[in-house]
Amino acid sequence: MSIWRRILTTAGWSGLGVIAVAALLSEFLARNALGAVHAGPSLSPPSEQFPFGTDFLGRDLFSETLYGLSATVAQAGEAAVLAVLAGGLLGFVTAHLPRPSGAVLRWAIGTFAAIPPLLLAILVIAATTRGFAGLAAGLAAAPLAFVRAFDRARGENRSSHAAYARATGISASALLNRDLAYEFRDTFLPTVARALAAVAIILSTMSFLGFGAVPPHRDLGLMIAAAKGSYMQAWWTAAFPALALMAFVLLARLAAGLDEGERP
Repeated sequence: MSIWRRILTTAGWSGLGVIAVAALLSEFLARNALGAVHAGPSLSPPSEQFPFGTDFLGRDLFSETLYGLSATVAQAGEAAVLAVLAGGLLGFVTAHLPRPSGAVLRWAIGTFAAIPPLLLAILVIAATTRGFAGLAAGLAAAPLAFVRAFDRARGENRSSHAAYARATGISASALLNRDLAYEFRDTFLPTVARALAAVAIILSTMSFLGFGAVPPHRDLGLMIAAAKGSYMQAWWTAAFPALALMAFVLLARLAAGLDEGERP
């Protein structure tokens, strides 16, 4: 990894740490309680009293953005863990199965990976309820994580050092344990960061379309959707939640150390 990529990766994780602290301390940092209406004049522009302005119900957008960020980060964290376990870890283990069964599972999961994750998440919500938005986003991101981990592990299995290890009599289970340790050491954190960026986009888009967070609990996507009626005359009602979401996704992608054009 080049020095610039190391710097960007470090900046990404540092920024995610700041966002995590802000999300955890949202109730302490916020100036008003969650959903407190008439905290100020309706659609008041950014000012010293209200740094992010107010929305059409007079809610303090600085406080509401902190609460929305907290909800988004919490759901994205749960969904990312699910995507890594149900996708990345399962894909890695599957690559060490006997070739026929592993290939069949790779083909089956690869079929789901070809479907847009947002559509998969909406289908899961349609089969359950909006309260399972985090589960839906994690399951939607899992197929692509599975495919990436499977292909990476299968490539390692075909390498010269793996062939030498098998020739020296190392058992398949011992080889799996060793490779899993290397996989955890080398790719776990980038995989988690990549999953965070992917599920944050899925969750926010679902909420924007009405398939995510359930009011009065609002995440950043639902805040942006709620501001649709005031985009033109009160730009701040959507701009600040959107900027918070963009910062979270950008920092997660930086933490993942993605090359330009690489998919999440």
